Order: sequence, then structure tokens, then C-alpha cells
Amino acid sequence: MLISEFAKATGMTVDTIRFYIAKGLLTPHVGRKGGSRPYQIFSQVDVTTALMIKLQKSLGYSIREIVDINAGYHVQPVSPQATIRALKQQIDKLEEKQKNLQSALLFLRDKLQWVESGMPEDAPHAEKYLCQQR
Repeated sequence: MLISEFAKATGMTVDTIRFYIAKGLLTPHVGRKGGSRPYQIFSQVDVTTALMIKLQKSLGYSIREIVDINAGYHVQPVSPQATIRALKQQIDKLEEKQKNLQSALLFLRDKLQWVESGMPEDAPHAEKYLCQQR
């Protein structure tokens, strides 16, 4: 599919797609048509990659982290052990984020309850709830 179709399939803008191509996150096939600027042709694998990038961004990963993670998957040959290691690292990182989110939610719910009950005593203090970042 061409970039406009790819944009529709992924919900990304053409500029975002071009940015990800420049960063090496997406590597479409270069077609024969298009003169000095050949058409970029995207596959279903590229769609999956783009959706994974969107997921990683929504989880708070930086572009640098996404590049590093994805580079680990594209190193040839990929061994099952390397894949296992990369997946475990991602799981550990997400579990840490999950703990921080749970703590933040608990604080916000307690703060809301405190406000709704008329602020009868000292407000909940965030430092008692929030996990320390590594």
C-alpha cells in the first residue's frame, strides 16, 4: 500500500510516518514508480510495526527507547534467547510503570474522596503514595 493508504490503515499522519521512516522505525519497500522520489510501498508487517510504535508511545516510551527496542528485534539472526531477554525487559519496565500508575490512581482517588467529604483534615500527601522512579 502507498503512504496515504498506510496513513489511513494506521491512523497516523503522513508526516509522522515520514518521521518514523527517518528514524529507521519503518522501512517500506521502495517502488519503481515515482521518478526522483520513488513510491514507498508498505506491507501488513509495516502496519503491525506502526501499531506497536503507537502502543509503545502510549505507554510513555521515548523515540530513543522505541528505536532501541525495535533494533533488538531486527538484528539478524534473532535468537529465541535474545527475544526472551527483550520481552522480559519490556515486561519489567511495564510492571514498574503499572506500579507507579496504581499509586498515582490511589492518591487521586483518596484526594477526590477528601475533597468530596468537605476536606475535614489534612489532605492526602502524594509522597506517601507515589513510587520512586528508578
